[in-house]
Amino acid sequence: MMTLVTGGSKCGRSRYAEGLLEGVDGKIYLATMQPYGEDARRAIERHRKMREGKGFVTQERYTDIHELDIPHCGGILLECISNLLANEMFREDADEYAVDRIMHGIRHLEAHTEHLVVVTSQVGADGLDYAPETMRYIENMGRLNSQLAEMADDVTECVYGIAIPVKRRNIC
Repeated sequence: MMTLVTGGSKCGRSRYAEGLLEGVDGKIYLATMQPYGEDARRAIERHRKMREGKGFVTQERYTDIHELDIPHCGGILLECISNLLANEMFREDADEYAVDRIMHGIRHLEAHTEHLVVVTSQVGADGLDYAPETMRYIENMGRLNSQLAEMADDVTECVYGIAIPVKRRNIC
């Protein structure tokens, strides 16, 4: 089963996503944020404190998640697609296949767990024009989020700390 959790900045996505795996044994937290700069280091530390004592084994992986050697486990929380896409798109050996590579990685993760929780971000809603590379990132996030939502069993949007169901495949 795959759940996609989306929303804007500081909306409660991470807290909600972690709660979905509460009580699950053998869970992995797949962290994708590279510690560039003080803001990133603070965000990483805040997330570490949030999941402290919740039974997650943290693996940091910034690109190529399809290459991860993961034993079958009860749950995987992938945090966050927006970081992963930026890492893939702007890496030294970047190519035009970042979205395909990430989707291949998501399928790889899903094959190794009972419950995959993927956290993503909503970007581009402001309607502004940015530099061409930023516009390409926004377009790719839209493509990725659409493909992930189609693939997911459940999709939830977090707004102001409130989880709003968008898609539920497993409703009787």
